Amino acid sequence: MGAEGQAGPLQRGGEPGGLRPARARGARARRRDRRDGTCRGRLFLGAPRPLRLPSLRPAGREDARLPGRLGLPARARLHPARLDVSRFELTRRHALALTAAGALASCARRSAADAPEGLLRVAIANEPDSLDPLKGQFASSALLYKQLHAPLTEYSPTGGLAPGLADGWRSRDGQVWTFRLNPGLVWSDGTPLTAQDVVWTARRAVDPRTGFADLGDFFAVENAKAALAGEAAPETIGVEAPDLHTVIFRLDQPVGLFPVFMREFYPLPRHAVEANPDRWTRAENWVGAGPYVLESQSALSYRLVRNPSFHAASSVSIPAVRVEVVEDAATRTRLFRAGDLDLADQPPPEQIGFLKEQIGERMKSFEAPILSYLKINHARPALADVRVRQALSLAIDRAFLADQFFDGEASPTETVIPSEAPAAPADLDTARTLLAAAGYESGTPLRLSLRTTSGGRERLAVAIADDLSRIGVEIELLATYPVDMFQAVDAGEFDLALSRFDRGLKSDPNFMLQPFGPEGSADDGGWRGPVREAFDALMNQARATINAEMRSTLYHEAERLLLAQQAIIPLLHERAFWMVSDRVTGVRGEVQPMLWRDLGLAG
Repeated sequence: MGAEGQAGPLQRGGEPGGLRPARARGARARRRDRRDGTCRGRLFLGAPRPLRLPSLRPAGREDARLPGRLGLPARARLHPARLDVSRFELTRRHALALTAAGALASCARRSAADAPEGLLRVAIANEPDSLDPLKGQFASSALLYKQLHAPLTEYSPTGGLAPGLADGWRSRDGQVWTFRLNPGLVWSDGTPLTAQDVVWTARRAVDPRTGFADLGDFFAVENAKAALAGEAAPETIGVEAPDLHTVIFRLDQPVGLFPVFMREFYPLPRHAVEANPDRWTRAENWVGAGPYVLESQSALSYRLVRNPSFHAASSVSIPAVRVEVVEDAATRTRLFRAGDLDLADQPPPEQIGFLKEQIGERMKSFEAPILSYLKINHARPALADVRVRQALSLAIDRAFLADQFFDGEASPTETVIPSEAPAAPADLDTARTLLAAAGYESGTPLRLSLRTTSGGRERLAVAIADDLSRIGVEIELLATYPVDMFQAVDAGEFDLALSRFDRGLKSDPNFMLQPFGPEGSADDGGWRGPVREAFDALMNQARATINAEMRSTLYHEAERLLLAQQAIIPLLHERAFWMVSDRVTGVRGEVQPMLWRDLGLAG
């Protein structure tokens, strides 16, 4: 159902025109974290060539704000960290791009009249890991899917449910769903789009060779889990096309929200994929059904143009979109303020207040299903002890993180599902008692690694490591590119990982828990046992429940089990911020500007 985004997890960065350190491309992304201890830690980004950093906090100062714009906490004495930057190799092209970006960023703000007519200029924080909805996991990928692909059902302009490729759907029991496709659908190359394409895509989604990295919302399709595990043929799953315009899904159990899940199920062009299995997502081979098609692409840039074959082409106002990957938040902000961007997401969180003053209404804030949390590797002997996990959670000053790193624009939380109950303050005494009971005292300190991604999140990791050092936990911080962090976490090569996911436009708070459920994208910490089995049972029961109030009750009961075991450590519920130029129209106050077909350009 496409990626919702492990963003950096959330996520997934660089400069316009390909400015980004060279690395292998196309893998999944994840973050590594740095280490602090009282801060004995080292920060690794790649390999050698150390760069000495000054002490991050003034010696002997408690609860002081650091000077400058780093936004780093200054609560404890930190020894100099070592930053390994050898992997940051800049080619001549990268260096030129950096120079160009700096020149653009230093320019005075341009007027709307200087902007290219009919072109929406967008900067995103992370490089998409794939334009194939069955492979990508990054939030940046999910954002581009919404422009390049067409799902069975759609997000309405207000974030609700609307017709997509299907103009209607029905079910008598919530277990067998029938979708009727719009008549006359075609792919961008003029080939008819039929129900057989939907069936083929569904089977491809559960084929172990080509399937979803995250089965997620597709879990309920009959035989889907067995097929993905290689225990059944993809052709046996519960999807069929009795005619060219009708698709029937048979589920293992009733799922009242199944049409909602279909908002991120994107049928694919079988003829185009089979003609170029490994390169069908390249611009020269692109065939799609979305509001835009991929006209061209370079290392960190994509140009999209309006698709005249889109089933609702008359509703698409903007003729072309240029998408640049600009990993550095400060650079994105400078480019926007210089008038070279119309949309840019994820401004520097510690500068939100400052930017609100400087750019006023052009800084947009949205309620968003975004959670920052610590992922825990339960396979590590120390972390298999619930007392250790609880101690780590109790040591973290969440309010400090929200204030220092998000300018108060994030909510400290101990829960996954948003709650009005305030997060409790750090409790160091209880944390130390729990660690001692688990066998970790001054003579036998607990040593852990903390992975994070580069690009700003490492500063948050430094503060967390400092919090943990106050209960005697020594942390090694490992910061890498998102792709490398994803690979490390997938391989189980981590103790703790500073993670973040964004549920995109899914507004139901209960959807926040789904990534941690069976086949969820965040279910990779190795939490097992009877409590986990009870948690999974509640999650499955909730998904099958049509009554909204009863479904919410079940999700909250499942969350209680997750948190009682401290299977993860929730930290912050974040808001989504976008910088939006005056020339962009159609942005609604309650919905992030992710559906570019609904936007317009003034002037």
